[in-house]
Amino acid sequence: MDTTDREIQTPNSGRKQGGWNTFPFIIGAMAGLTLAGGGWLANLIVYLIQVFNLKSIDAAQVSNIVNGGSSLFPIVAAIMADSFLGCFSVVSIFSCISLLGTGFLALTATLNSLRPQPCNDGSSFCKAPTKVQFLLLYAGIALASIGQGGTRFSLATMGANQYHNSQQQGIFLNWYFFTQYTASVVSSTAIVYIEDNLSWGLGFGICVAANFIALAIFLLGSRFYLHDKPQGSPFINIARVIVAAFKKRNVPLSSMAKDYYNEHKQARSIEAAAPKRSFRFLNRASLKAEGDVGSDGSIARPWRLCTVQHVEDLKTLIRIFPLWSSSIFLGTPIGIQASLTILQDLTMDRHLGQHFKIPAGSMLVIVLISSSIFLILIDRFLHPMWQKLTRKPLSALQRIGVGHVLNVLGMAVSALVESKRLKMAHAHHDLQSQPNSIVPMLALWLFPQLVLVGIGEAFHFPGQVALYYQEFPESLRSTATAMIAMIIGISFYLSTAIIDFLRRVTSWLPDNINSGRLDNVYWALTVAGLLNFGYYIACARWYKYQNVEKEEANSAG
Repeated sequence: MDTTDREIQTPNSGRKQGGWNTFPFIIGAMAGLTLAGGGWLANLIVYLIQVFNLKSIDAAQVSNIVNGGSSLFPIVAAIMADSFLGCFSVVSIFSCISLLGTGFLALTATLNSLRPQPCNDGSSFCKAPTKVQFLLLYAGIALASIGQGGTRFSLATMGANQYHNSQQQGIFLNWYFFTQYTASVVSSTAIVYIEDNLSWGLGFGICVAANFIALAIFLLGSRFYLHDKPQGSPFINIARVIVAAFKKRNVPLSSMAKDYYNEHKQARSIEAAAPKRSFRFLNRASLKAEGDVGSDGSIARPWRLCTVQHVEDLKTLIRIFPLWSSSIFLGTPIGIQASLTILQDLTMDRHLGQHFKIPAGSMLVIVLISSSIFLILIDRFLHPMWQKLTRKPLSALQRIGVGHVLNVLGMAVSALVESKRLKMAHAHHDLQSQPNSIVPMLALWLFPQLVLVGIGEAFHFPGQVALYYQEFPESLRSTATAMIAMIIGISFYLSTAIIDFLRRVTSWLPDNINSGRLDNVYWALTVAGLLNFGYYIACARWYKYQNVEKEEANSAG
């Protein structure tokens, strides 16, 4: 989509729209929404265990489902933005949904009638929540996670659309993710500390206030934004290509460019009018036949004829799918580690000195801090150094590959640390029979594995977003940035299924993890990660950049 298409939708043409004028509003909205979402999500497992009396593994499963839902819903929001409403309307609507859900959670934490009675110390029998209490709890969680999912990547797409070249877009995305990680650090430490040590109601109330302020900041910037005009569902065009190619499956292909259909707008931006030779069976969808083209040059039968560009758009999705699929199991170990690390943390000594105790929900902040620091180091030091040594920029595929390696190392270190924790637990036989007992081992031992995963995220997470945004067709830009969210969502659901499977067929994950074999889980993830890395290498060698190479050639010219 070109700049003029966005400017036509601008409500006030007399004022300069787009560019860095919009940066404070979009980044401010992102910071507030991340504070709001991270404040309740980072401590959800602890809230479910301590306030709603859920068992530890069940609470971890609920957390994985919630994380998966909040990560899958950006795809729905992206389709709505690309096809019908535009990014501005989508972000506004889902910010309101998030505000409503966070408000419900604040009510469960504030009103005694909306949560069960607390367990007595030392008792293994706790009163379960009522149906009404569960209903309000899960309604709040569902609305808050849907709202968070609907804003996160649509806001990133809207921000990137304010700039006219990939360099400015890359700078924006770096700052966007740096802000997201930094706000997540604040929510996972300050807000979680308030929830654990002062009041759950106060902590969730801060989340509500942050969400409201973020929505206000975003709406205040409305007059400065470039507003995209929705072009209708691009997925219909993809479906048309498949149907048209099938209907013409017996028609012989032509080597003449004039036999293929191109719209006038597309002809200016495409050097070769004929479709490329890869996936040739799809080329029939753009092959003109009698009666396909009207007297005015437009398509007369849209389910029998498509443009060359629509055919090439589908080919791009097919080419990138193997790379995308390899990232699913890159995210699955992270999802499993995130939930199980909190359970490990609850059984370890979390004291720093005599007076301060690390909140269990804040332990994962180490991942965010590591990612934030290395995002800066990569941008300011590693990337320029790599470019000087190789005279080539660090590619998105290379960044993702480094992330794979660090993720595997993180799982291996997790297994080693858990083996040490279990030895300490077995050395004190009473710890295996008491569910809430504390192993005499500092929680600081969990830091190295989280640091490795965090550094890995700094490589592969922005690398994937940049790859999809640059390589996807322009009509699917919102969907492109949401593809990483779909990976995260599927990964969390897959991690839930894996944990449930292991609970059924092994004795590795009992409710009291001191009597289990959590180290075996991490070793299994390490082996699976190595196999997945081999699959990724094969996919990366096969893949050839499309839009990135075109833009570099144009810039050089």
